[in-house]
Amino acid sequence: MPGPYAYWMDRWERKLATRDTNRVVRPFDWGTEWLHSIGFPPCPAEANGDAAARVGRFVTESVAHSDRFYSYAPVEDFRLLDDRLTFTSPVESPHPKNNTVHALWFPAGRDRGRALVVLPQWNSGPDGHVGLAKLLNRFGISALRMTMAYHAERMPQELSRADYHVSSNIGRTIHATRQSVIDARACLDWLAQQGYQRLGVLGTSLGSCVAFVTAAHDRRVKVGIFNHVSNYFSDPVWTGISSRHIRQGFGDVVSQDDLRHYWSVISPASYLKRIQGRDMRTLLIWARHDSTFLPVYSRQVLASFREMQLPHEVFTLPCGHYTTGRFPFNLMDGLSMCRFAARNM
Repeated sequence: MPGPYAYWMDRWERKLATRDTNRVVRPFDWGTEWLHSIGFPPCPAEANGDAAARVGRFVTESVAHSDRFYSYAPVEDFRLLDDRLTFTSPVESPHPKNNTVHALWFPAGRDRGRALVVLPQWNSGPDGHVGLAKLLNRFGISALRMTMAYHAERMPQELSRADYHVSSNIGRTIHATRQSVIDARACLDWLAQQGYQRLGVLGTSLGSCVAFVTAAHDRRVKVGIFNHVSNYFSDPVWTGISSRHIRQGFGDVVSQDDLRHYWSVISPASYLKRIQGRDMRTLLIWARHDSTFLPVYSRQVLASFREMQLPHEVFTLPCGHYTTGRFPFNLMDGLSMCRFAARNM
């Protein structure tokens, strides 16, 4: 039986998770046109209207050749104005606002040694993780806080939430996550052009998944800080309290196991072997009372790292997902990340 603290934390977590009233249940869609627009691997023509088989083949091929799947043309239009970096995303979407990447730049004095690309959580606003970036500065680490696809400044006018990044449209979710990964790699390019040599990525929740896939495909990343973790992109979507509307959109068309496969191309589990033997320091953070990234899935990540003997440290938060953003847990979380980065970069 849960004790009084767990009961109190669960009530607080659910109150925070259900305060938004603008969640929309969107209809299920295979989204094969989004996969076709990626260009590699070729999305095969539907056989007898079997979209499931088409998506399955695309994903299997993409995971097998993920270096090519996450490749991109170098950015040629980086623009830094005051503290804002903008550039054209190497990945084109049908939404012009989404195709301009925005990142806030927080240099730590004149030190050109250490810098992190910071990726906030799903539905983060334009000020998400700004406080964390400033805290990193106090530890002597520069931070480039990037807005992920379809968030904040990149959100199409018809949206009030970042529904196009994570939704019951399977292909669009793959396309959007790939775009965020490639945009993060372009941010690493810019940092390298500025002379930064010790580079890392820090991501929270959805940003944690994007950060991990970025790190797995970019050997320049020497530090990975993953704040709330799950092996599979789909598990928090399927079971989390904050994504019930997305789960409802899937209906009975796919199962949880099906979705693990379809979204394996954007899941950390597919790329764990890519960080074996790498000179990369990793911090895994999970929350003991998380109702979004359920603890069972976070423990699977810890077990995978132990079984594969991947060097890592673990920090456990005594709270939930949404309560991580509340005092004193936000301070505990932020300090754990900053101290780890300062020791290992």
